[in-house]
Amino acid sequence: MERAGKSIAKLRSANLAPDQLAVAAWSAAVGERLAARTNAVTLVRTRLVIEVEDAVWQKQLFQLRAQILPKIRAVIGPDIVEELEFRVVPRVQRRPPQMAATASADAEADAIRDPVFRTLYKQARKKAIS
Repeated sequence: MERAGKSIAKLRSANLAPDQLAVAAWSAAVGERLAARTNAVTLVRTRLVIEVEDAVWQKQLFQLRAQILPKIRAVIGPDIVEELEFRVVPRVQRRPPQMAATASADAEADAIRDPVFRTLYKQARKKAIS
């Protein structure tokens, strides 16, 4: 974090906008592993908006915000970021639930050797579907 802090200090002297500094400071303040699972998006007034994958990450980071804020302030200075907002934005759009692909009932029933069980299976299958 010390090396990243020095890099950001150089950026601060380059007269970057506060929102660019805050977004750049996120990965330096939280580390590579956490930065890989999150995305600092923008600075709204003094609130840094961070996108997270799901509600579990949102809850955990919300609980850690009191530890994260001082690290961000140490990197970019006070009065730029005073609050953190965690928004859930799934990285991968999940497919909706789908019906399971099944073999035809007749093909499954034909595999049953006993004719009585085959008939019972077909009747139970027909009842389950309707």
